[in-house]
Amino acid sequence: MKQIIAVLLICLTGMAVFAQDMSYYNEEFFRYDATFRERQEILEIIRDAKITGIGEFYHSALKQIITKFPDIKTRDDRRDSEESAKIVCKGLAEEKYNAASQDLWQLVLFVDVINDVNDGLVMQEALNTMGQVGATQFVPHIVLRLHDFNTNVISDVESKRRVQRAVVGCINALEALNDISGFRPVFFASTGWYEQSVRRTASVALPNIVEDPGEVIIEIIRDPSIIPSIKYEAWREMLRTRASDVSKAKVAAVALDTGWNYATPNLTFQKNLREMRTSAIDTIRITGAADNSVYINLEKSYSNNFINNVPDYDEIRKTLSTLSALRSEEAVNLLIKFLRELHGRRRSGPWSNKERQLLEWVIPALGGTRTSSADARLLLTTIQRSSDYTGNEQRWAQNALRQLGQ
Repeated sequence: MKQIIAVLLICLTGMAVFAQDMSYYNEEFFRYDATFRERQEILEIIRDAKITGIGEFYHSALKQIITKFPDIKTRDDRRDSEESAKIVCKGLAEEKYNAASQDLWQLVLFVDVINDVNDGLVMQEALNTMGQVGATQFVPHIVLRLHDFNTNVISDVESKRRVQRAVVGCINALEALNDISGFRPVFFASTGWYEQSVRRTASVALPNIVEDPGEVIIEIIRDPSIIPSIKYEAWREMLRTRASDVSKAKVAAVALDTGWNYATPNLTFQKNLREMRTSAIDTIRITGAADNSVYINLEKSYSNNFINNVPDYDEIRKTLSTLSALRSEEAVNLLIKFLRELHGRRRSGPWSNKERQLLEWVIPALGGTRTSSADARLLLTTIQRSSDYTGNEQRWAQNALRQLGQ
């Protein structure tokens, strides 16, 4: 074998034209009596020579490697065969040789980490290559494999190490293949049981899979089997995307709705839902209301906190600011409703610092709508002129009326 390698090296260094003729390499690599080690050495020579335009050769070599896997008898044979497979995968990736997709998937199945003899590196390389060659027809298979990894938590240290290598391969492949169906399993990999480096790889990949994963994220947020902390992470992921405001508004409406309608006694989950709500409210202020459910739930964000012994004033303020920015008929009507409730309490009680604080926020929010509503003007005029209110409170109403053009 050393003589063969020497001849190959002479050819590579002395005859650039001959280096592109693969007949000699084919003859030596596909010899029926070539050992696993000899085939690996030939592949190393070809790799180091940086020969291009040989996707067909690498594909044939891949088929040969798969065919010879059952003949492996020793640990050295396995190591040499796996090294050969990795070289061939890298070569196919560089050549963007899509015709090898089916055989690459066969390699993935053969070296799947469920087989204890495999360390996960060949599976990772094969999956990486599938992404690079554009093996889009195998996206459903890769999605299913990553889903299985996500849902089968492994505690054994060695098995965990092997599986995570394969998981990275799945993530890399789905990132490169840019199919929206890959978003969901990669998202769950980013929040899964894996080490931080693997979760980080998934998180970085997500924005590159699809520009607008809104429909997928809506499914995750609505799914009653998914815990609030993951729902909140899905919402935050939506904010990272390059999706349009229209799409973000649609997801925000779902996030706000779920934030109010998912019941849980778990205090941590309640906090997740509250934070998702307030973040969604902020987004709606910027993007607009996707549908009328927004107004139903914005009313809850005000009223449910109003009657709470420990109100979330931050959520109330964000709600009022959002209604003021929306300036729609529905938004104006809600602000008028809130102000009427406060006006009724001012006249007949109860009245406390909480009510006064809300009055200070509701009045300018209504003024900020620039509404032409006669009901709004009448209510503000009544407050401005009523002796039930302090001088400061009357001035708030007066300023709001100026904003409305009166």
